[in-house]
Order: sequence, then C-alpha cells, then structure tokens
Amino acid sequence: QVQLVESGGGLVQSGESLRLSCAASGSIFTIYAMGWYRQAPGNQRELVARITSLGSIIYADSVKGRFTISRDNANNTVYLQMNSLKPEDTAVYYCNADLTTQFGVRLNYWGQGTQVTVSS
Repeated sequence: QVQLVESGGGLVQSGESLRLSCAASGSIFTIYAMGWYRQAPGNQRELVARITSLGSIIYADSVKGRFTISRDNANNTVYLQMNSLKPEDTAVYYCNADLTTQFGVRLNYWGQGTQVTVSS
C-alpha cells in the first residue's frame, strides 16, 4: 500500500538543468532512506544519489558536484537537482525508498521511472 510518484524528467540540452521529485504515500511508518537510480539502454541500473533519514548522502562519482539530493520529510518527498547535465546522464531515473510500512514490513519500493534525455 505504498506508492512512489515521480515527476520532472524531460528533454534538455547539454549544460542545462532539471529537478526530479518523488513523493511517497500510503501506509508508511518509517522511511530509512530514499534515493535515485538510473538505467541507460544496455546498462545495469546504478545508484545516482541516496539520502538517509539522518541526512547521510552518497553520490555516484559521475554526478558529484553537479547533482544535489534533498528531502522534504513533512511530505515524504525526495528531490534530485541536476545541473550541468551531460549526454551521458541520459537514462530512465527511478526513485527508491527503503521503508517500513505501518504493518511492520520493511521493503525497497520503486517508482515507475521518469525519462531524462540530454542532447549534445
């Protein structure tokens, strides 16, 4: 009974910016961490950024200095500000939440994915 709804993807030119958002809703008890993963054609899904409930943040080396992850705890929402986008950032971006439901089940939940395309 948990849903992750993503938005903010689109088509931009190299050097431009996008901001992704992901709102978690449903029977949530505790969110331990939320993050963003991406999958480009022919590649495995990879971690982009992750933020824990205590504020610890991990970024992929390829996005450090360009992307910023943040959370709005009141609305169970995570954001990914993506600046200085490059063609190699082109991928489907998936929101992930590590959480426990109100019935005590801890699972990783995934959003439906949002397409980010960066042209050269």
